[in-house]
This record gives sequence, C-alpha cells and structure tokens, in this order.
Amino acid sequence: MEKEKMFCYQCSQAARGIGCDSAGVCGKNPTLTRLQDNLIYSIQGMSGYLYRARRLGFAPPLPEIDDFISRAFYSMFTNVNFDPESYLQLAIESGKMNLKGMKLLKVAYIERYGESQPTLVQTGIRKGRGIIVTGHGLKVLEELLKQTEGSGINVYTHSEMLPAHAYPELKKYKHLAGNLGKAWHDQRRLFAEYPMAILGTSNCVLIPKEEYKDRFFTTGPVRLPGIRHINGYDYTPVIEKAKSLPELEEKPSETVLTTGYSRSVVLSLKDKIKELVGEGKIRHFFLVGGCDSPTRKMEYYREFVRLLPKDTVVLTLGCGKFRFNDLDLGEIEGIPRLIDLGQCNDAIVAIDIAVSLAEVLGLEMKELPLTLILCWMNQDAIAILWSLIALGLTGIYLGPVPPAWANDGILEVLTNRYGIKFIGDPKEDIDEILGYQNN
Repeated sequence: MEKEKMFCYQCSQAARGIGCDSAGVCGKNPTLTRLQDNLIYSIQGMSGYLYRARRLGFAPPLPEIDDFISRAFYSMFTNVNFDPESYLQLAIESGKMNLKGMKLLKVAYIERYGESQPTLVQTGIRKGRGIIVTGHGLKVLEELLKQTEGSGINVYTHSEMLPAHAYPELKKYKHLAGNLGKAWHDQRRLFAEYPMAILGTSNCVLIPKEEYKDRFFTTGPVRLPGIRHINGYDYTPVIEKAKSLPELEEKPSETVLTTGYSRSVVLSLKDKIKELVGEGKIRHFFLVGGCDSPTRKMEYYREFVRLLPKDTVVLTLGCGKFRFNDLDLGEIEGIPRLIDLGQCNDAIVAIDIAVSLAEVLGLEMKELPLTLILCWMNQDAIAILWSLIALGLTGIYLGPVPPAWANDGILEVLTNRYGIKFIGDPKEDIDEILGYQNN
C-alpha cells in the first residue's frame, strides 16, 4: 500500500528545504495535517458571513469568535498541537462560531432589507441595456440599484444573488429585472451570451473569457487579473460600460422561479403543517441544497428530488438548488412542496425552522421526519457542515464526492461518530430514508 501523502512547508524544518510529504520532521502526521486544513477551511467559510454582515454596518463586539479564531490559528503553529482529537473539537467549535456568524448576517439582512417574502422571479431578458450581478453581496446590489434607477438599465441577478428578489427593500426597484443562468459555474457561457456589463461581488467568480473580459468588473474582496476593480460603492464605470453596449432584444422565458420563504413565512404555516403531518399527508421533509459544482455527479440531486413521493416536502438553499428549482413539485393542501429559503448562509433559517417544527410536533430534533441531503463545493459548505454536526444532527447525506482533505481515518470518524453518509443511487437512498422512517 502506497504511503499516505501530505504536504507541509510552513517552517525551516521542511524536508530537503522543499516540504514534508509523508511525515513531518516535527512529528506531524498526514491525518493531523488534513485536520488542520479542515479547520482552516471552516474558518475561511465563516469569514464570508462575518465580512458581509460588517459591510452592512453590523459589527458588534464578537469576543467569542475573536477568541476562537486566535486560538484555532495559534494551535496550527509549528510544534504547538499534535493531538488529532483536539482538532475535531476545534472543528465542532468552528461550527458553533459559524452559527453565530450566519445569525448575525441574517439579522443584518432583515434589518436592512426587511424579511424575505415568497416571490416569483422571471428568467428572461427585457428589452434594453443591462448589468448582471453575481455572487452574494446584497449591499453591492443595493448600491447599484440606487445608482441605476431611472437610467433605463435593467439589473439582473445570477446564481446566489437570486434570493435578493425576495427582500422588500430590494424588490421595490422595478429595474431589478430577473435572474439569468443557474449556478456559478455557468458564467463563462452566460456572460459570453449576453452583451451586458458584469459585476462580481464575492466568491464563485471564474477567470473570464477574452470575449467579455472588457465588460467585467469586481468589487469588495474579489480580484481577477486584468479586470478593473472598484473600491467602495461608486459603480459609475460599470454603468458607463452598460450604456456603451447595444440594447438587448426582448427574450421571454417560460421558466419562473420562486424564492423568499423566510422563517416567519414558513412558521406561519405551522398549524397546517402539524395537521398534515398528523394526518399522514406530509410524510417527510428533506433539506436538499448547498453548493453546486461542475460535475456529472451533481445530477444526483435533480433525480433525487424528481423521484421523491408526493407526500414529501423539499426545503432548499444555496446554489445547489439550481439543479432542480425549475421542477414543478406542486403543493400539499396549500403547502408548497419546494420551499426556497435563500442563500447558503440561510442554513440558519433552515435550522430555526427545524427547531420550531420539532416543538410544534412535540418531537425531539432527532425524531423530526427530516433528512439533510447536502452538496458541497468550497469552504462555506464545510463551515456549515460543522455547524450541523455541532447541533447534533446526524444521518446527513453528503455529496457529490467525499471531501478530498479527509483520509480514510477522518472519513471513518465522520461516518461512525457523526453519522455522515455519502450519496449513492437516488432511488436507493430515498428507499433507505423513508423505509427507515416507517420501521
């Protein structure tokens, strides 16, 4: 069996002055290195939520988070912590801190933009010039909408910006025209297809193709080589570029997406949900969502949702929903079978809803007829996974592939200790979940 690989070059002990690739000169082993990588990724994921909350002016003292981050990073110094178990506990602690970050961001969004309302979102093109905004940055979108009001320019969202259409203080702008494309990885095709100005606001941007490079702009933490970056919130260059481009012809689309099911909206239906669960008309809830990724294995999620029995309800969030959010699942006596909660950070909304439903149904969380079917791509999804583990949620199905940083030993801990399962065949997984619930 080939020796397990690792790589570390953070200190002068690095083997041959290049890097330790099988075991650390300091005594660190491959599993420890991977657990440290996992912790770094979880903290990176958390940082995105804190960053966006602070851009909205929500910067209360966060002593618990500050203390955790300094302890976590210091633990990864050379020759400080060689205990794998402590890194698992730090990962769980990172999940708890991430919950605080997500909650802070959600409060910031609600106080700034009002609470989301179920909203129909068009996916076609209006006649006229346009700007596409991609990413997660609602503050950026808000400022752009203010600056383009009355200009004749239509503003379109892309990917994780779709839920912006559901916030009252954003949807009031009549030139917020709709959502184009699906998840983040379609942007090279999408941005080349429509001659609009493009504004990247957060993670999930791709190196642009030459054919639209001159109309791409970045702002906030995003940087791309050769692309004009805008510091602050004056988007005059983006607007001027949009004005210089030709008008687009009207191009309607039959697909209309629904987003914006906030915590209060879902819980306003709690009495009806309780009745339907009691009568057996709602058998099970699924949270299907997370990060989309450009792999054929992601087709699993569409097939999974498509095959679900008509007495089940799907909650969704993140850009993973673009794999199936065009499906018409209908409703169960007024309760929609597909409920879009919003961006990936709205995992906190899903958690609050689950806790409240358990209380309404008189169940412990572990007894709730709810299964999480998650897809992961990058660091924010890792942070959310540890948040769910920190809450004691088990039986989570994860895909499209196991995390690459997790070796066999770490995967064994994830499955045996924390109940993580990895997706297989959609029908077999559904049968396993619902069959188990019926036993």
